[in-house]
Amino acid sequence: MKRTAIRLEDIASWHNLARAVERAARGKRYRPEVVAFVSQLDRNLAMLRTGILNGTVPVGQSAQFHIRDPKPRVIHAPCFRERVLHHAIMAHVGPVLDRALIDDTFACRTGKGMLAAVRRCQHHIRRFPWYAKLDVRQYFASIDHGVLKHQLRHRLKSAPLLALLDRIIDAHHVRPGKGLPIGALTSQIFANFYLNPLDRFLMQTCRIAALVRYMDDFVCWDGSKQRAGEVVRRARDFLRLELDLTVKETWQINQSARGLPMCGYRIFPGTIRLARSRRQRYIRVKRYWERQYRAGRISARMLQAGFDAALAITAHADAKAWRRRQALEFSSAMWYEDV
Repeated sequence: MKRTAIRLEDIASWHNLARAVERAARGKRYRPEVVAFVSQLDRNLAMLRTGILNGTVPVGQSAQFHIRDPKPRVIHAPCFRERVLHHAIMAHVGPVLDRALIDDTFACRTGKGMLAAVRRCQHHIRRFPWYAKLDVRQYFASIDHGVLKHQLRHRLKSAPLLALLDRIIDAHHVRPGKGLPIGALTSQIFANFYLNPLDRFLMQTCRIAALVRYMDDFVCWDGSKQRAGEVVRRARDFLRLELDLTVKETWQINQSARGLPMCGYRIFPGTIRLARSRRQRYIRVKRYWERQYRAGRISARMLQAGFDAALAITAHADAKAWRRRQALEFSSAMWYEDV
């Protein structure tokens, strides 16, 4: 296997760092830490460049907070300087790792994404009668640092770069030698790359008919229930023995015609419907903006913008009638309030 040499000088180049600032600031340009960094851009980039080249750049500085989307998660948001570092690294490392992936891996990849994964699933359920769906228990918290570093050394051969990546990986752990932080660009790319051996095993060794993976959620198709069950057994063994991961007990084997839950949708051969989790998320967002409007905290224009954001949650599903019922519910509530 041919490995790629990426120099620290390429990552620390002024042009690459300036582009990294632009990408890291996208959508956050007016936040105080971004404004402070950009106000002394030359000085901050010079310090970042020196730290990268000397191997002393600080890593692991992040803010921790909790979200519920829909299940509770702990997010570690890197400081802006570290986000710039991550973007600078992934501008060069990201394409190398991406080239190692199979086409039917859809998370964190240009030209892919959640909607593409859903449509690919619909394509496969029209062709193959049985599927097996699995996902990994506590995936980000269970990624083994040693296994990940070994995988990176199969693709990259620059010792200074690998040392920098090792420092970023080691900066966070849920338990010794385990875990990547949710919220960092490097974590997303590494986590998607970490399961590439599983993709290869399923496609080349198990010889399944088709595969779609979105991060740690993956679906395999085959011609019979027995074959699908065999794939589940072999996938669980591979994850446990090779990647030190365990599969959730909620794995399922089903006929494609009965529908497939994936990425917040319920996918059928002829239609794509909203799954319960996505409907609940839409209702939560819509009710939040309704409360803000009734309390007089936002204008009608801002309310409409909030409703547009809620509607985006239901986009691409065949949910026109359901959305109409939700809109009528709001209109009725507002009418009674006015009366």
